[in-house]
Amino acid sequence: MTNAESRTERIRPLQFHQTPGLEDWRVVGEGACAYFRTGSFAAGARLVQAIAELPGVGDGEPDADVRHDGATVRLITVTDDYYGLTERHIELARQISAVARALDIPADPSGVQTVQVTVDALAAPEVVRFWRALLGYQDRANSGEDLIDPRRRGAPFYFQQMDAPRPQRNRVHVDVWVPHDQAEARIAAALAAGGRLVHDADAPSNRVLADPEGNEACVGVAGWPGPDPDGR
Repeated sequence: MTNAESRTERIRPLQFHQTPGLEDWRVVGEGACAYFRTGSFAAGARLVQAIAELPGVGDGEPDADVRHDGATVRLITVTDDYYGLTERHIELARQISAVARALDIPADPSGVQTVQVTVDALAAPEVVRFWRALLGYQDRANSGEDLIDPRRRGAPFYFQQMDAPRPQRNRVHVDVWVPHDQAEARIAAALAAGGRLVHDADAPSNRVLADPEGNEACVGVAGWPGPDPDGR
C-alpha cells in the first residue's frame, strides 16, 4: 500500500479511539470531534488560523465552529460513496491537538456532541424527497435514507423505514450522539429531569429515553472502547 493510499483508507470509530495521542477527540455521529475551551472569540480565531496553516489542511477539512467561549473542530470525509473517518484523520487530529497545546488552549471532550433528527416513514422515498427539497439538503453518500446539510451546519436527518404506522409513538425523534465516556452522565441527568428509560437492549451503543409525555429520544455512542455488554 502506498502512503497516499494509507491516508485515505477507511477506519472505524473504535480504531480511532484506540489510537494513542487522540485523547482530546471523540467520535460521535458526525465524525471525530474535539472541543477546545478558548475563553474568547479572538483566541478561537487564532486557533483556527494556526490549524489552517498546518500542512495538508484543505479539501474541505477540517470543519471549525468558533464561538465566544470555545471552538469545535470536526474531521470527516464526505464523498459520493463514503461518509466517515480515514487514516489521514489520525495524524491531523494529533497535529491539531499539538497546535492547541502550543497556544495553551485546553481540550474538553465533555463539550462534544452531535444531534440527528430521525423520521419514521412508511413511504420513505417520497418522504425523503420532500425533506430534501424543503431543507436544501443532499443525500449522504447516496444512501437514500440520510440527508445532510451541504454546508455542514444543520443537523442531519435519518429516515427509518417502517412497515406499519405507530399510532402511539411519535413519528419524529431526536438522536443525541455523545462521547462514549459522557453517555452515562447524560442519561442520568435526563432521567433525573423526569425522563424514563424505554429501551436499553442495544446498550451501550444506543438507549431510548422518553420525556414525561412519552416523546422519545435516543442517546448513541460511536466506537465504545470498553468491554461489550456480555463482559468480554
